[in-house]
Amino acid sequence: MALRSTLAHWAVLALGSALLAALLLALHVPAAVLLGCMIVGMALALRGTALAVPRPVFALAQGLMGCLMGHSLQPQHLGSVAKDWPMFLGATVLLIGVSTALGVWLMRRQVMPGTTALWGMTPGAATAMVVMAEDYGADARLVAFMQYTRVLVVTLVSALVARAVLGPAPEGTASTALWAGASASGLATTAALVLGGVLLAPRVPLPGGALVLPLLGTALVQGLWGLEPALPPALMGLAYAVLGWSVGLRFTHAIALHALRTLPQVLLCIALLMLVGLATATALVLGTGMDPLSAFLATCPGGADSMAVIAATSTVDTGFVMAMQLARFLIVLVVGPAVSRALAHGRGVGKPPL
Repeated sequence: MALRSTLAHWAVLALGSALLAALLLALHVPAAVLLGCMIVGMALALRGTALAVPRPVFALAQGLMGCLMGHSLQPQHLGSVAKDWPMFLGATVLLIGVSTALGVWLMRRQVMPGTTALWGMTPGAATAMVVMAEDYGADARLVAFMQYTRVLVVTLVSALVARAVLGPAPEGTASTALWAGASASGLATTAALVLGGVLLAPRVPLPGGALVLPLLGTALVQGLWGLEPALPPALMGLAYAVLGWSVGLRFTHAIALHALRTLPQVLLCIALLMLVGLATATALVLGTGMDPLSAFLATCPGGADSMAVIAATSTVDTGFVMAMQLARFLIVLVVGPAVSRALAHGRGVGKPPL
């Protein structure tokens, strides 16, 4: 009887997530599948449904996310900032510094427990930040709340700005096949990178290893041998669903109420971070002569994936936008854990709501 009840709950979760994700996709909401699954998982958790994503399945989803992030590290993208690298590096470091200061401010005001505010304000790749944050003692549920609130706000504003400047985007002609680009060699590369990362992660003293190791492996095989992992929409959709459920199913009434109470402070910090991004974009335009929209999208503190979609459907320098977004993610990947450890050690970490 218990097994039948559990299977029924998983069926409700899967069906509800599919319907909400389809609606969000139709509305062009960024990270629609992940958000839809997280929201439905949260709703079931708050109703007392006891479901949990098995850790091996969660690790596989992390590995696929690592491959996706590594696949974005194309040499032609990262090389596009080499000409004026001091200014671009300064703009990136400034945005990360301000996000860190805002996270520390939220910590001091005890808006969020422990280093949760720091990871929640970090303008890297939202999903990667949620995955890594938990390995450094932050509350992944509240980090996800902060990260995806920022992604939604920034993406909405960026899309509106791009449309105001350029007008409506033309209808896309890209393939929407669920297994588009899924060659046998590409799928084999993906399987090797993901399974290798999952198996090595417990043996390597690297938090977030199930994500970071496939990320590094993908960048390595692309650069040395020209091999690229296959990441078809169907496979990535499953990964997004698992990541969304893993966060949503752990929500409690206390966590949900805490998130709602802190929403005004979170929105204020997002607005301040966007103003800093706008200021750095203005400096790039004046200092390098690049077009304002490219500079604006490159310095927006949103998710690298959502900025890539907006850039790809606008007449801007897509390579430069991706280079800036990915450079920021790489810097966060390197310095984020050290900053988190230092702040946690120096101030102690508060207990999250249950």
